Amino acid sequence: MQWLSSTTNTFLFLVFSCHFGSFNQIGMKEIAIGIDIGGTNTKFGLVDRSGEILVQDSISTMSDCNVKDFIKYLKEKLTPVIESQDNITIKGVGIGAPNANYYKGTIEYAPNISWGEFIYFKEAFAQYFDYPMVLTNDANAAALGEMVYGNAQGMDDFILITLGTGLGSGIVVNGKVVYGHDGFAGELGHTKAKPDGRLCGCGRRGCLETYVSATGLVRTIFKLMAEETDPSDLRQVPFDQLTAKMITEAATKEDPLAIKAFEYTGKILGENLADSVLHTSPEAIFLFGGLVRAGEYLFTPTKKYMEKSIFKMFKNKVKLLPSGLMDKNAAVLGASALVWKEFD
Repeated sequence: MQWLSSTTNTFLFLVFSCHFGSFNQIGMKEIAIGIDIGGTNTKFGLVDRSGEILVQDSISTMSDCNVKDFIKYLKEKLTPVIESQDNITIKGVGIGAPNANYYKGTIEYAPNISWGEFIYFKEAFAQYFDYPMVLTNDANAAALGEMVYGNAQGMDDFILITLGTGLGSGIVVNGKVVYGHDGFAGELGHTKAKPDGRLCGCGRRGCLETYVSATGLVRTIFKLMAEETDPSDLRQVPFDQLTAKMITEAATKEDPLAIKAFEYTGKILGENLADSVLHTSPEAIFLFGGLVRAGEYLFTPTKKYMEKSIFKMFKNKVKLLPSGLMDKNAAVLGASALVWKEFD
C-alpha cells in the first residue's frame, strides 16, 4: 500500500507537470524578448503572448565597435530590465536584423552595420545569454509580427511590404515564412521595376525600392518639380531638407504635386505586386511604414494598377490592407513573434 501511494503520488505529479508546468512555473507568465537591430539604434522589449509589451527600451547599435562588445553592452542593459519584472519566465529571444540569415544565425553584408561583412551573431550571442535565440531579417520578423499580433491573424498566405528607407518584404506561405534554400528569399525591394532605371544602393539599376520607399518618394518629387508646373509648398523646402514625411503630410493636405508623387509611386508598386501575386497567390498584401499614413493617396493607385496588371484568375481576389501594427512598436513585436513561432 505504501508503494501504491508513492506510485500514485508520482503519477499525479507527472500529470500535473505535463498540464500546468513544473511547480516553480505556477503563476509565472511566459515572456518573449524581442530585439530589433537597426543601423543606428537597437530596440528591445519584453512581450507576452497577447502582444502586450511589458517594458521596452533602446540602446545605441554601437556600429563602431565589434559585435561581442555590442552583445555585452546589450546584456548589461537588458538584465536589469528582466530582473525588474516579477513572476515571469523567458521563453526565448527573437531578433530581427538587416541581412540576417535564419538558417545560419549570421548577419551578412548589412550596409549600415560595420561589425564586419560576415557576422556570426548567434554564436556570439550564446557566449553572453543562456536563452534560446532565433534570428531573421527585419522584414521577415515584421511579417511574423503581423501574423501573430496584427491584421494577418488567421491567415496562412500573405505578403508584408515594409516601406522605410528601402523596401523590405516578408512572404508567408502555408503559415511559414519563405526563406529559400539559403535564408535570403523574398527580397522584393531588389526586383527590377524599370530596366536601366534609378541607381540603387546595391549597385544595380531600376530596383523597386528606388521608386517605392521613403528615399524613392523624395527622388520622385524632385523629378516632378523639374517636369511639372503644379504649385506646391514643397517647392519652398531646400533640397537637402525635404523628407518623405513632409511629402506624406502634404498629400493629406491636397498638395497637387505630392498627390502626383503618390500616384506614380502607387502605379509602380501596384504593377510589381501584380507580378508577386503570381508566385504565391496570397490572401492579402499588407503595407507597413510611414508612407502608409498617406492613406488613400497610396492605396487607391496601388490597388488600381495592381488590378489592372494582374493575371485574370487573381482579379479582385487579393486584399490590399494596412498593417495592424502601425501604431505599435512593430519592430519589437515582430522580433518577439519569432519566439512563439519557433519554440512553441
